[in-house]
Amino acid sequence: MPATPTSSASSARRRRRRTNRLLAAAAGVLTVGALTAAALPAGAASADGGRGGTSLGHPQGHQKDRGRYQDVQLLSFNDLHGNLEPPTGSSGRVTHLHEDGTTETIDAGGVEYLATHLREARKGNRYSVTAAGGDMVGASPLISGLFHDEPTIEALNKLDLDVTSVGNHEFDEGAQELARLQNGGCHPTDGCSTDKRFKGADFPYLAANVLDERTGRPVLEPYWVWKQNGVKVGFIGVTLEGTPDIVSAEGVKGLSFKDEVDTINTYARELQRRGVKSIVALVHEGGFPASSSYNYDCDSPGAGDGVSGPIADIAENVSPQVDALVTGHTHAAYVCTIPDPAGKPRMVTSAASFGRLYTDTTLTYDRRTGDIARTAVKSANHVVTRDVPKAPDMTRLIDKWNTLAAPIGNRAIGYISGDVVKDGTESPLGDLIADAQLAYGRTLDPETDLALMNPGGIRASLTHAASAGEGDGVVTYAEGFTVQPFANTVNLQDFTGAQLVQVLKEQVSGANEASPKILQVSAGLTYTLDLTGSGADRVVTDSIRLNGEPIDETATYRVATNSFLAGGGDGFTTLGEGTGDLVGEDDLTALEQYLTANSSTTKPIAPPAADRITIVQ
Repeated sequence: MPATPTSSASSARRRRRRTNRLLAAAAGVLTVGALTAAALPAGAASADGGRGGTSLGHPQGHQKDRGRYQDVQLLSFNDLHGNLEPPTGSSGRVTHLHEDGTTETIDAGGVEYLATHLREARKGNRYSVTAAGGDMVGASPLISGLFHDEPTIEALNKLDLDVTSVGNHEFDEGAQELARLQNGGCHPTDGCSTDKRFKGADFPYLAANVLDERTGRPVLEPYWVWKQNGVKVGFIGVTLEGTPDIVSAEGVKGLSFKDEVDTINTYARELQRRGVKSIVALVHEGGFPASSSYNYDCDSPGAGDGVSGPIADIAENVSPQVDALVTGHTHAAYVCTIPDPAGKPRMVTSAASFGRLYTDTTLTYDRRTGDIARTAVKSANHVVTRDVPKAPDMTRLIDKWNTLAAPIGNRAIGYISGDVVKDGTESPLGDLIADAQLAYGRTLDPETDLALMNPGGIRASLTHAASAGEGDGVVTYAEGFTVQPFANTVNLQDFTGAQLVQVLKEQVSGANEASPKILQVSAGLTYTLDLTGSGADRVVTDSIRLNGEPIDETATYRVATNSFLAGGGDGFTTLGEGTGDLVGEDDLTALEQYLTANSSTTKPIAPPAADRITIVQ
């Protein structure tokens, strides 16, 4: 049965959270973004000086009536994706914009450092709440993904996370598995990861716009209220309405996803009726800032300001009853104000991804009205630098799970002669994975003709340099898992030639017209992609060849894809219309078998040339 805000399970979780909050209060907390210099405790400025923050001003009479207003510190982050250890490469860096216009990159992330930064930020402030914008789990590195993300939930409990929205990746393994992460218990197939029963999350996952199709009710709590000494702040959590388009069909089976704005507005009215007038929306949908620097001034005038994308439309239509939006999904960093429907500026934030940043927002609570003094809201993103002491409890947690993962993760599965990168319209790694799925498909059915791979399912590059003492050129199971962590199966389906042409056109039309998703193709499939054109015409139909022969639109072709694409994911609706389905093992098994069969220490695989798609720009 879907959980409700008054369920017994909810009450038990709240009791646990109250204990954690009392402990945090005893340690004290610091509001980095206080309203005035006089309100700031000594030493409140962060290491990065808080640059890049946005402030909406000060409430009238704030200086004269301090007892009326209470600053509430809201710490937030999003899109952790189980990155417990410091992420590597560009995934572990952020760009800092200096006042003179120059930039520098800073290594960032890792829960050992995130815990230290959050705990330091809380010092000196009893009124502090920590929230997240979804995708805490899913597409995770081996240390978490191998154990169905139980390690990440344990880490978030230790971080004293108070509440999070669901994201699309919370549904990678379906609603029942999400309920297990919330409530605890051993995995129904793999059993217990350790000798102790998994306890589940101490914090509530909010899923206001995710309904059980049978009951019409949210599958998890729609909202949660934080309380401290008479101060009340309500949190509503939603994921993007388009979640079914980017999650496997099995993961969202039996669920419906409703409009984000309508849902938030509905529950904002309910919270108001319950006497909660200060409201924050946790929205797993995001935007695209004008700058890649985490600390750029989003509200500066000129052509380079602001944030675009879905979150802008959402923010402009969410009820003025909502005082701030914590967002995610796009892995971008921004602290912006966007006018609400009444034309008044409202704070909208996102802290990039992988635990590289956290956002510190000051919500000034008016005890007389019970609402947030919107003109006083201030916010800034801060870097989770690695120049602070590691949190010992997080180090112990990582060591425990790494010990359990090592026998599996350290195993060599193949050898490469150079970096096999995932970047580019057509990438060497995309070609390699497509070739692996074609080879695997032919072990199931020798008549398999080609394979197609979605670029979003490739999460990291394979690097030639040793990353953990395994030796240069060695590909370990852990590295393969990082590349393909979703456990999608390899599926075979039959399509007509006409359908195959339509699939290729769907890369640049329909749902993908504005932001094309170019499929990675196996050896033998070639065509021209003319990016100077528009819509479906960008795929030059008469250029499509399979093993040098034109596609016969009346013939039948056997195509290998992963289960996500086979369900019509990423806007490829035609791929959901195949026949003659045959389901194989997971896609990582296909990659492992291909690397093992086609490489050795003396004959490593060379990165593919990525020359199957001719691109005209």
